[in-house]
Amino acid sequence: MKAREIFDSIRHQKRNKPSLRLRLVLLVCGELIISVLLALGVDFLLRNVLFKDHDIPLVLELLSAALLVSVVLTNLLGRQFFDPIKALGKAMEQVADGDYTVQVYTKSTAKEIQEIYSGFNLMTQELSATEILQTDFIANVSHEFKTPINAIDGYCMLLQDCDNLDATEKGYLDKIIFNAKRLSELTGSVLLLSKLENQSIPTKQTRFRLDEQIRQSIVSLESAWEKKQIDFDVELDTVEYFGNEGLTRHIWDNLIGNAIKFDSQGGWVRVRLSRQQDAVVFSVADNGPGIGDVAKKHIFDKFYQADNSHKDEGNGLGLSLVKRIVGLEGGQIQVCSPPEGGCVFTVRLPAK
Repeated sequence: MKAREIFDSIRHQKRNKPSLRLRLVLLVCGELIISVLLALGVDFLLRNVLFKDHDIPLVLELLSAALLVSVVLTNLLGRQFFDPIKALGKAMEQVADGDYTVQVYTKSTAKEIQEIYSGFNLMTQELSATEILQTDFIANVSHEFKTPINAIDGYCMLLQDCDNLDATEKGYLDKIIFNAKRLSELTGSVLLLSKLENQSIPTKQTRFRLDEQIRQSIVSLESAWEKKQIDFDVELDTVEYFGNEGLTRHIWDNLIGNAIKFDSQGGWVRVRLSRQQDAVVFSVADNGPGIGDVAKKHIFDKFYQADNSHKDEGNGLGLSLVKRIVGLEGGQIQVCSPPEGGCVFTVRLPAK
C-alpha cells in the first residue's frame, strides 16, 4: 500500500481508540493511583510484618513510592511517545540534507503518531518524485542542447577562416564561440551530475597513481596560473589509489582551478597529498579573499556562485560535482576559511 493510501486510511478511520492526549492523561492518573496504593502497601507491610513499631512518616513513604513509580512509568512513556518523535527528527535531518528516499515506520498504536509517520512518508515520496522529474527534465533538455550548440560552434569556427570579415564581425564570432563553449560545458556538467546522482557506487575502478594525476592536473592549468603569475607550493606523497580515474580527475581540476581563479594576482597556491593509516588526504589552499559563513553553507549547492565577479568563468556546478564524486568514492570534503584570509579545501578518501 502506498503512503498516500495509508495516510488516507488512518485519517478517515473511526475514532475507536482513545486519543494520544487522553491516553497520556490516563497514564499520569494511573501513575498517581499506583504510587498511593504502593505506598499504602509498603506502610502496611512495614507496620504489620517487618517492623511493627517503625515510625517512618506516611508522607515519606508516599514520596518514595511516587519516585519509584514515576521513574518506571516515565521510562515507559518515553519509549511509547517520545522515541518515535526522536526517530522522526533524525529522518527529518536526512531530508534536510537532500535524502528524499528515507521512510519511517513505527510500532506505536497511537493514531496521532501513525498519522504523522504516514504524512512524512507521503511527503518524502512526493519530494523524491519531484526530484526525479526535475533531474530527468534537466538531463533530457541538456542532452538535446548539445547537438545545436556543437553545430553553432562548428559553423562559427568555419566562418572565422573567411577573409572578407572585418574586425567587428570577427569579434562577434569570437563572442559566439566563447558563449557556445560555455553552454557546451554547462550541458556536459549537468549530464554528468545527473548521471552521478542516479549512481550509488563508483564504476570503472582501476589502480593508478593519485600523485601523478594531481601533477597532470596542475600542468593542464598552466595557462591560467601563468597568466596570474601564481606560485605553486606542492608536496605530494607517492599514493596508489583504486578508484574511477576519470571521475577523480574532476576533483583536482575543479579544486585547483578554483584556487587559481579566486587567488590574487601574484599569489600562491599550496597543494598537499598525504597517505595516512586509513585514508588519503588532499588539500589545496590559496590566499584569495576567502569564503564567508553564509557562502560556506551553500558552497556545494547546484548553480550557487558566491562571487559574482567570476560568474562568466563558471556555471556553479563544479563543487556539486566534486562533492558527489567524493561521496561515491566513500570520502568527505570540507572547506574552511582561516582568519588571515584565503580558503582551504580538504578531501579525505578511504585508502582502498
